Amino acid sequence: MKSVCIIDDDPEVRDTIISLTRKLRLSSDAAGTLASGMELLARESFDVLFLDVRLPDGNGLAALAEIKRLPDAPEVIILTGMGDPDGAELAIQEGVWDYLVKPSPLKQIMLTLKRALRYREERRCDRAPVSLSLPGCVTVSPRMQPCLDQVAHAAWSSAAVLVTGETGTGKELFARLIHTNSSRSKGAFVTVDCASITETLVESTLFGHKKGAFTGADADRVGLVQLADGGTLFLDEVGEMPMSLQKTFLRVLHEKTFRPVGGISEVKSDFRLVAATNRDLEAMVESGQFRRDLYFRLKTIELALPPLRSRAEDIKPLTLSFVDGLCAEYGLPQKGFDAEFLAMLEAYDWPGNVRELRSVVERAFLASGREKTLYSMHLPQDLRIKVTKSTLEKGMQGSDRPQSPSWPDVPTAPPVRQTLKEYKESMERRYLEGLLREHGRDVAAMIDISGLSRSHFYALLKKSNLAIPD
Repeated sequence: MKSVCIIDDDPEVRDTIISLTRKLRLSSDAAGTLASGMELLARESFDVLFLDVRLPDGNGLAALAEIKRLPDAPEVIILTGMGDPDGAELAIQEGVWDYLVKPSPLKQIMLTLKRALRYREERRCDRAPVSLSLPGCVTVSPRMQPCLDQVAHAAWSSAAVLVTGETGTGKELFARLIHTNSSRSKGAFVTVDCASITETLVESTLFGHKKGAFTGADADRVGLVQLADGGTLFLDEVGEMPMSLQKTFLRVLHEKTFRPVGGISEVKSDFRLVAATNRDLEAMVESGQFRRDLYFRLKTIELALPPLRSRAEDIKPLTLSFVDGLCAEYGLPQKGFDAEFLAMLEAYDWPGNVRELRSVVERAFLASGREKTLYSMHLPQDLRIKVTKSTLEKGMQGSDRPQSPSWPDVPTAPPVRQTLKEYKESMERRYLEGLLREHGRDVAAMIDISGLSRSHFYALLKKSNLAIPD
């Protein structure tokens, strides 16, 4: 029997949806708080979840990532008393089925529920498990799972794909993954760097030219579009493509034919297009810098890569992979890194994303020489300075908060018989005990107050033999 879960603090809403599910011959269960609802989801498997946003013990939207990580996660329908455009955007980005505002008509709730159940049933029947080949892709973050799902979806078709994301997030890597997992994997993967080719030579580079077409054309030349026949043409930094070429390329994309510079006859090329950019193409369209028709043709499938700062779970496995690769490259025994080294990497915001992380790890690796362990002292000074200043600033901001009387008083001076290390450890433990006593199981609040990364926070708890209360 198909099942429905309701997490809502309004008993009338819970009773109404439970009554509705009975009419549809569905089983259901409900919870009035986020904590009890999450426990319910962990114990049982549901097909659809009705989730409120403002709950007594937390925000429903903040729990979406955890819900999506559940085995056989339910389809989520947000049912909230306050319509928030930004909240709706966040919910849709996290993959919810629908966003309804109370009071919604019962007919609309029933229709949405039926559609979500039908979608879930068809997805189970039609989607066979996909085994992806992921060379070079290192990730454990749930934020990356939708990206891998899009790779599988894109690899199955021949539609154009637009990969977006900040500089250094791995756009070319994901373009290659789409190619590697597609039916065109035996064909060529041809890269066109739209930012580096000059406007005067761009047509010749893409479409080739005939001998004598212009000064210096001493022989026929095959263009990159023809080289991609049967494979994938990757347009890197497509936002830099000159306006003069965009109309021509739109026709090539539509017809899959082109004419070499100086040529008379059309040449066919059966290529699959994948484009990438770190620019906001939609804003460029509105400002007249990019053709609207080409933009919509490029983004038949869109794959948006999140920045590294939003998936800190990947920093450790990426660092391990980079260090192992560097050891193999330089012929050195395997190296490790200490907790402080990793904590400093996790505290940095990585404006250059994975590419910057790779560069920083290599600099630290070279600075360590033949030492067996990478320490924070091996990291570049500019990174250490930024992290230290940021940590101090967060600490100063935190000191402005009113202190709860239940927190332990910190002595103004350490006992003279105690070493500095012992004093630091005892104060650290007392600080953590205060956090746990004040906030209980609210890990997000403790991380926000302390300014620590999630992994560093749990590492300190383990070091002090403390645990989140059950």
